[in-house]
Amino acid sequence: MSLQDDIAQLRSTLTTAIAAAVDEQTLDNVRVMALGKKGSVSALLATLGTMAPEDRKTAGPAINGLKNEIAAAIEARSGDLKGAALNARLAAETVDVTLPVRPAPTTQGRIHPISQVWDEITAIFSDMGFKIAEGPDIETDWYNFTALNFPEGHPAREMHDTFFLQPGADGTRKVLRTHTSPVQIRVMKQSNEKPAAGYLTPPMTPPIRVVMPGRTYRHDSDQTHTPMFHQVEGLVIDKDSHIGQLRWVLEEFLKAFFEVPGVTLRFRPSFFPFTEPSMEVDVQCDRSGSEVKIGEGSDWLEILGCGMVHPNVLRNCGLDPDVYQGFAWGMGIDRLAMLKYGMNDLRAFFDADKRWLDHYGFRAFDMPTLFGGLSS
Repeated sequence: MSLQDDIAQLRSTLTTAIAAAVDEQTLDNVRVMALGKKGSVSALLATLGTMAPEDRKTAGPAINGLKNEIAAAIEARSGDLKGAALNARLAAETVDVTLPVRPAPTTQGRIHPISQVWDEITAIFSDMGFKIAEGPDIETDWYNFTALNFPEGHPAREMHDTFFLQPGADGTRKVLRTHTSPVQIRVMKQSNEKPAAGYLTPPMTPPIRVVMPGRTYRHDSDQTHTPMFHQVEGLVIDKDSHIGQLRWVLEEFLKAFFEVPGVTLRFRPSFFPFTEPSMEVDVQCDRSGSEVKIGEGSDWLEILGCGMVHPNVLRNCGLDPDVYQGFAWGMGIDRLAMLKYGMNDLRAFFDADKRWLDHYGFRAFDMPTLFGGLSS
């Protein structure tokens, strides 16, 4: 068989193999088989060195022509295979631009309504010039009861279903605080004590204007009571504070919190050991629908308790009641959340039901502000 016959047969074999390649890996195998160091076309080129000069003049161009032809065919087939692979990928990875954008991870979580309302309350009172104070959840009997004018054995202590801890080394039993009022005692005692060495924050001195949000604990559980709940109390101590100021503070707070133009309050005599006089406060509302609407209607709803700070409480904190007087109030954060956002069962606050949180929760980074809207 002549060299020309060998070239023609090799051209036919390689052209068929190139056309049959279904992917780039198969095509690369054909390239190596033909043009690699040990490939068939390379083997023909190696024979040129053994030929006579006259034969080399005709064989050289023929073999190099075959090499260039096969290389061009491989390149053309590679382009076809790459184009087909790209089209297949585009078909498999199509994106329907008419579908809604997938929410970002930061939009998935929700702020619990209690946390949101806590922030709303502190935003309102901070804007009114009040400082925020906190205290420990575990308190001594003195801070939780005695300093607040609950004498030992006084029946008023029975108003609180208290969680008592095991007696300590000295035999006394601490309690889970039944209200945030012990923080009032700590703030007032701090007001007349000399700061310790290295004290970073100077203590509050009269006039005192402070609100105290926090967790509280009572042995009670039903649709409107839970063993752990949240309260916020306020305290104002000055030389000339009076009930008129108390009424103004409460009215301004309720208008801002419920985002209504006005509220009507009704004060009723009541009893709290730590205030005298003591009052329950009702707010005018409308209960005709499925939700309670504050600031309209002809119904009344009890919303908080308040009063003038009892002189005995001032004395227990080292303040002279002949010089200073003040007023205080307290309300449930959970109850405020239920009224504002239409929730009818307090127990759902603690169920950790994602469906409930998705419905009633608030988006992250939506911080309440008075100028932007508390619940916007």
